[in-house]
Amino acid sequence: MLTMPKPSDQAAPDGIQLPAITVRNFSFYYGSNRVLHDISLRIPRNEVTALIGPSGCGKSTFLRSINRMNDLIAGTRSEGEIIVGDAEIHTPATDIVSLRRTVGMVFQRSNPFPKSIAENITYGPRLWGIRDRWQLDQIVEETLRQVGLWEEVRDRLGASALALSGGQQQRLCIARAIAVKPEILLMDEPASALDPIATRRIEELILELKERFTIVIVTHNMQQAARISDRTAFFYLGEVVEYDTTRTIFTNPRQARTEDYVTGRFG
Repeated sequence: MLTMPKPSDQAAPDGIQLPAITVRNFSFYYGSNRVLHDISLRIPRNEVTALIGPSGCGKSTFLRSINRMNDLIAGTRSEGEIIVGDAEIHTPATDIVSLRRTVGMVFQRSNPFPKSIAENITYGPRLWGIRDRWQLDQIVEETLRQVGLWEEVRDRLGASALALSGGQQQRLCIARAIAVKPEILLMDEPASALDPIATRRIEELILELKERFTIVIVTHNMQQAARISDRTAFFYLGEVVEYDTTRTIFTNPRQARTEDYVTGRFG
């Protein structure tokens, strides 16, 4: 697994000590089409960082670059650095399986496996060699408690995950992601397909999980970004226009384009 060094007592100029993710002049290409342009960010640990911006601006591409999910697309390439912990991840020496254990991901639409609720949770731990039944049972209970599902499903762990409601399925997918104990959790619009009640539960869950994980979330919902994130990066046309505390981005942005976007003048 990638090593995550301990935070330093010395704060950087941006107020972040030792970040969970450091991005330096990162660009990304689909074939000859450059879709990300010289992104540089320092993402702090145990906070929620929101990525906002209009559709097609590069938010999801950037998110998937953090655990190299874009490698699955033919003809892509990158320049610059993304450092997770103390390791630059876009190198031939990177162990992709280990990276994706360190950096988990939750997608826009819930995608539980067509297996039982318990088997969804134990899938990852089994891949990493855990076979002891008692230990697997403990992982199931622990992770379901963390996402607030245990009391709802404890009596039907053997039932199909596909029988759960949409909001329950998304919480199960979050539980599946954290069952292998990642350090960073990426979320690509995790509540966009949910009703308001389920969305509120996911938002409450994200605020609880940041005590244990560094969370980076893509969202089109300005109110959601304002409610749950500590820092916000505004993407536009593949560039980061502005990155600051969420309070600053929404109440006192430095860039006119940022103000126009968060106030609804465009996007």
